[in-house]
Amino acid sequence: MIGRRKFIAGLGSAAAWPVGARAQQPAMPVVGLLSSQSAEVDYKDVTAPVLQGLKETGYVEGQNLAIVYRHAENQMDRLPALAADLVRRRVALIVASGNVAAAAKAATTSLPIVFAVGGHPVALGLVASLNRPGANLTGYANLAAELAPKRLQLLREVIPNATRFGVLADPTSLPTQSILADLQAAARTLGLQVLVMNASTDNELKAAFEGFSQQRLGGVIVSSSVFFSRHTEQLAALEALHALPAIYPFREYALAGGLMSYGITFRYMYRQAGIYAGRILNGDKPAELPVQQITKIELVINLKTAKALGLAIPETLLATADEVIQ
Repeated sequence: MIGRRKFIAGLGSAAAWPVGARAQQPAMPVVGLLSSQSAEVDYKDVTAPVLQGLKETGYVEGQNLAIVYRHAENQMDRLPALAADLVRRRVALIVASGNVAAAAKAATTSLPIVFAVGGHPVALGLVASLNRPGANLTGYANLAAELAPKRLQLLREVIPNATRFGVLADPTSLPTQSILADLQAAARTLGLQVLVMNASTDNELKAAFEGFSQQRLGGVIVSSSVFFSRHTEQLAALEALHALPAIYPFREYALAGGLMSYGITFRYMYRQAGIYAGRILNGDKPAELPVQQITKIELVINLKTAKALGLAIPETLLATADEVIQ
């Protein structure tokens, strides 16, 4: 009997040991992913690259990392409440995609925030400086406004005799004012005129292209906008319908049938944001991580669309393109 009691007592101690050991293990970190778009729209260009960046720094969702997803479903007024919910949940950090970083910043001054934004983070009021952010935010910036004049120049190379160009702008997008200011300055330098049309709904997109067509413009520069990014195929169709050559900020537009794109790739920027998030989970402080400017720029030309529009792309431009879609 004594031997049996000792055996049972030994089992109890052995069974208790793994539980105690597990209790001593650090809790699985939780990352909040805050976006203005839907989960379906985000997955390829935002979520998957962020997960890849986290993986490269040793964090895999479901294994040693949990992620709380909050999507505003294109209802921007929901962002403050969604950001506040992540703060209440005491996530380890927040990854803020697109133009939602301001909502995340307003919700917390202590939780680390990693952003991936268009426009200049200092001008947007997100950080004190690029080299020393100085607070709880850091991340990656796509300086969309600084690329807009180059898009005008590229479009003029394709249509050298044109003197008037259209600009499709989204007034709800944070970088829009900077983009327009730089474009207008570039147009004056080149002796060109630009006509701005605003659009932030499907009907306004159609009306804008009808307006461009009536003005007999040489072509259209499409500015950076989350709304426009959700309508790549519609924009390409409007370009074809009105025979208006257009240049876009991202590769995805050219793949959808747009004439040209000049800019960064979303996936590259968000993968880098995921890497920054992993570094912060490993102990780096956001105040000491410089905001990085995306310098990987690519020119994509859709030759099939060019032929449909009756355009001959200069050989010099084709030679410098990163990708030519036949």
